[in-house]
Amino acid sequence: MDFIWITLYFLVLIGLSGYGFHRLMILSLYLKHSRNRPEPKTHFDELPLVTVQLPCYNEMHVMERLLESVSKLDYPQDKLQIQVLDDSTDETTEICKTEVAKLVARGFDAEYVHRTDRTGYKAGALENGTETAKGDYLFILDSDFVPNADVLQKTIHYFTDDNIGMIQTRWEHINRTYNALTRIQAMFLDGHLELEQTARNRSGRFFTFNGTAGIWRKSCIGDAGGWEHDTLTEDMDLSYRAQLKGWKFIFLNDVTTPAELPVDMEGFKSQQHRWTKGSIQVCKKCLFDIWKSNAPLSCKMEATAHLTSNFAYLLLFALLFLIIPKQQSDMSWFAQNGISEHFLNFPIFFFGSVSVALFYVMSQKALRPDTWLKDILYLPLLLALGIGMSVNNAKAVLEALFNHETSFVRTPKHGINSSTKKEKSNFKQKTTGNVKDASDWPRAKLFWSKNVTPEEPSVSSVKRYLHSSVIILGQSSASFHVTYGLHQESNQSEFSLGPLQVTIPSASPRGLSREEASPSG
Repeated sequence: MDFIWITLYFLVLIGLSGYGFHRLMILSLYLKHSRNRPEPKTHFDELPLVTVQLPCYNEMHVMERLLESVSKLDYPQDKLQIQVLDDSTDETTEICKTEVAKLVARGFDAEYVHRTDRTGYKAGALENGTETAKGDYLFILDSDFVPNADVLQKTIHYFTDDNIGMIQTRWEHINRTYNALTRIQAMFLDGHLELEQTARNRSGRFFTFNGTAGIWRKSCIGDAGGWEHDTLTEDMDLSYRAQLKGWKFIFLNDVTTPAELPVDMEGFKSQQHRWTKGSIQVCKKCLFDIWKSNAPLSCKMEATAHLTSNFAYLLLFALLFLIIPKQQSDMSWFAQNGISEHFLNFPIFFFGSVSVALFYVMSQKALRPDTWLKDILYLPLLLALGIGMSVNNAKAVLEALFNHETSFVRTPKHGINSSTKKEKSNFKQKTTGNVKDASDWPRAKLFWSKNVTPEEPSVSSVKRYLHSSVIILGQSSASFHVTYGLHQESNQSEFSLGPLQVTIPSASPRGLSREEASPSG
């Protein structure tokens, strides 16, 4: 039995070491090819028409910021179409309509497209928008991005090469220093974008669109089969299908597009779960076709390592259960044969841990030569978070393997940037409304409910909360005013309903029984 435990333990560690070795290979490719910056074949004599596609779903906090930044793009107005692809079910719809109307009044070719059927989620919205897109090139931006004015001027001329199907810019982070979590996320993404994407692209390997902040040739999307929504990472799926068709991609690490990072753990976990599950779905869908293709063996092997990399979370999860049995196992056989346990553990430790740390240190040194020493102080937290996420992401891997269906969970966006003050109330939103079919509640007991989430401080969400979690004590017809704030330091959520002030201790949540939660309004 000891032999079995020891064997399983070392097999898991060897697997983790393999992925660590792959990071070292990526680092080697980066150092070898990082100076080989691509250049446009030529320049357009006349700039082509570009359609800016803005898919969104319940993004009330960031849409004004996004549309304002898009309106400032340094590109001829008559060569720019703006599509707001809105699947929202809250007041985001009214915000978008208002902002699009403002753009139209300023002379922009702006279009508001609203779907009530969210089939395909983001991929479905993009598919629907592409049908009416006027431009031959599609600049896709998620709602939490704030593009620099010169991004199109710095990228569009690469499409003078007819073989280029997509150009990806590097993400920057407008709220990088907001808290420890955003700093760690920034390091995660910097490693992927600066090292992995640069190394893959400039060494001739497959690399993928990051879902946003990239420009597609519309004909490339059509040739690859269009946006498909049988995976949660439609960007990765389309990227591999397009490159298998022979299209070339370009990654520009020196052209950046700023974006907002999730500021709370729940948002980060849901994002990681979606990315992890989606990558395994794409692995199941595309890996066989990759190995059937005429791509060089080195490209096939790297693509395999890329698409299966999230299996490392399963290995980490397995390691949690193997450490104690291994420690209790008899290791005398190794000693009798002159094999030191430390001799076995050291190379595994190096490739499984040191290589990962080196990977992120190098990315910070490359991107922030003046401050990288300060940034890597967060490296222990990064490694700890990676291990801590193993359960969440291992679950995502298993869901993908066994075809467990889940909906597309959006990442919450709060409109937070580097200048946002970190106060007790991180998120505040005020809104007013009149309710014809409901009532004003002068007295009520509120209990914590997941029906209201920090990313949805809206009239509609509060109404849903009230109808599910309030004991009505009195009512009268009136308008109401809602103030919502999440107090992170005091661990409380606070609502103001007209003259009524209610404090909800989130430290001791409880739900209501069916008898308690029976609103009469």
